[in-house]
Amino acid sequence: MDSRALEVINALKLQPHPEGGWFRELFRSAAAVQPADGRPSRSALTTIYFLLEYGRNSRWHRVLSDEAWVHLEGAPLDLWEWDDAKNIATCTALGPMNFQSDIKAQHVVPAGIWQAARPQQVPDQGYTLVSCSVGPGFDFADFSMMQRSGPEASRIHRDWPELANLI
Repeated sequence: MDSRALEVINALKLQPHPEGGWFRELFRSAAAVQPADGRPSRSALTTIYFLLEYGRNSRWHRVLSDEAWVHLEGAPLDLWEWDDAKNIATCTALGPMNFQSDIKAQHVVPAGIWQAARPQQVPDQGYTLVSCSVGPGFDFADFSMMQRSGPEASRIHRDWPELANLI
């Protein structure tokens, strides 16, 4: 493991995340909101730190709320989205603010869209640290991982084989 990644994991008290990587919840709003889609009330906003080491990835998953990703430190991150209804996959590179490239400092994944991420290979930057904010707030009841033997995985294998290693 990259020595700086280990330092960040320890300093921020990050724990393993089910989708891969390391995380810690930073904030959970005391204010509650009622999602328009009929889910029970949720915290208005939640935020986490999320770290991925180079060579690891955040597996395909979806959240039923909008999720804003903000690059904080380390290598740029390829943030993949797959709209299964339209069968369109797109990638957004997140990294330090750079007006001369296509790298963005932040990006929002809309509610219900499949997402996965992996750090880009950059010398001396063996990890990526981001912050993720979810509104209405994150709840594991609103989170699903792509099942390796499910229909979505079959479509990824068939139509987007280069992204199958993110399942």
